[in-house]
Amino acid sequence: MELLSAENVVAVATAVAGIAASAVMVWYERRVPRRKRIGYRVQMDNPIGDDVASGRANVRMGLFDEAPGMHQATLVLLRIENDGSQGIGHDDYTSRELHGLTAVFTDRSIRGVSVTQPPGTDHLMSHFTPHAGFGYDGGGNTLRIPRVPLNRGEHFKLLVLLSGGDVGCDIRLIGGIRDGEVHPNRSATPDDKPPLFSRAARLITIMLTVSVLTLSTIVVLRDDSPPPLGCEQGTLTVTGSTAFAPVVRDLAKEYEKDCEGADITVEARGSSAGVGELAGLDGESRSRQASMIAFHDGPSKRAGTSLTRLPIALSVFALVVNDSLKLPQGLSLADVRRIYAGDVKYWDELNPDLPHWRVVLVSRDADSGTRQVFQDRVLDGTWEGVPSTSLDCDIRTDRSAPVRCELDSTQEVLKKVAEIRGAIGYSELNNATAQQNITRVPLDGATASAAAMERGSDPYPYFGVEYAYTYGDPPGGSLAGSFLDYIRNNGETLIRNHDHVPCSTPEGARLCRESA
Repeated sequence: MELLSAENVVAVATAVAGIAASAVMVWYERRVPRRKRIGYRVQMDNPIGDDVASGRANVRMGLFDEAPGMHQATLVLLRIENDGSQGIGHDDYTSRELHGLTAVFTDRSIRGVSVTQPPGTDHLMSHFTPHAGFGYDGGGNTLRIPRVPLNRGEHFKLLVLLSGGDVGCDIRLIGGIRDGEVHPNRSATPDDKPPLFSRAARLITIMLTVSVLTLSTIVVLRDDSPPPLGCEQGTLTVTGSTAFAPVVRDLAKEYEKDCEGADITVEARGSSAGVGELAGLDGESRSRQASMIAFHDGPSKRAGTSLTRLPIALSVFALVVNDSLKLPQGLSLADVRRIYAGDVKYWDELNPDLPHWRVVLVSRDADSGTRQVFQDRVLDGTWEGVPSTSLDCDIRTDRSAPVRCELDSTQEVLKKVAEIRGAIGYSELNNATAQQNITRVPLDGATASAAAMERGSDPYPYFGVEYAYTYGDPPGGSLAGSFLDYIRNNGETLIRNHDHVPCSTPEGARLCRESA
């Protein structure tokens, strides 16, 4: 994998972002809180009168009922605290007035104030005197708070009795601290649970978690497996067999995925045509000769001494008929030879139980390796006796019996057999399995099966070795040689999935050797 690949860039950037976030949060926790800060929060704002607009229920007794002006009374508990990391002295307050801070209760009038302090802070109470500026104006809404020195973490509370307004009206603390600030904190009643972590701690935890999850996702999803040994770059053309082309296309895709920089083009033109094109490279440059592989069904009779063949797989083929023609018992080899010799013109001539339909022979052209294997294995080496009578097997215009046509590819043969009543043809097994409206025909009681062939438990006769032809031996470092090595070392599963037996396995090697 390249050093500056997208995966590495994202991983490094994420790691740097996580480290930077951690550093910023550490700096924030260490430096920013060291500013002198006074925080305030409203811990209680409750009605005690009977005429508050909020409509919150309350029960009163004694002076709350008897004292004048209590019909709109509210009670506020205001907590003032040093939530910085430095102590605050008398001279740290920036107010020009005698007092240090001012509490403003919007739309309400102050009727009374009580100051409370936590245990161990008795020194605070001595500052709450009129001489220190503590007080309020009768009927006003402003409470003057003295310059109370507060050590780190210390606080005091103001219980304020108010009238003339409603709960929830704005409450503000006004004032300034040298090299610091006065700010509101989240309101917390005595029943509230304090947060387990500070906001800064939560933020750094979230940032680090996101960074770790992102890096984990990259590690899981990216493919760190090294490419197969011998990967080569360049271009390669694979031609030849149309029957074996689906296997080659899938193998080429897998190679290109595992080996970056390889470009493999599959051009299936027929086995003999492919081998003929490869043999025609005589006199070309060595690099041009090494840029092509031709696959052939069975051994090629057109390959000269300049070409080298390598067995790749044992291919199983099938005889197929239009599914309207019912042959539950299949055909014997003798029956097939009579049909292709032209001795059977109508199907009921073979068996009176069969319909009186013309025999339509859908064949491959002379360049087909599938046809060559069919002639060698099924017809005992003889050529088909019925001459080609039609280009498209159109029985409406061709009155001969039987009709025979030759087509360029396995796919065309299967399509034509599926369309014509009484048609018979041949195909590579996996292609025949995928085609609709056709039926595979057992031969001599045996059914086409690659697995049965590999187990040695099926005497099925229609099979052949798939060969890869190269111009001489592929030179070292060539894409052709690397691709063939890849097929033998990495292609067994894919070859099996296409109903072929790989020649690279021990049993496959024996079958390929015996079938050569």
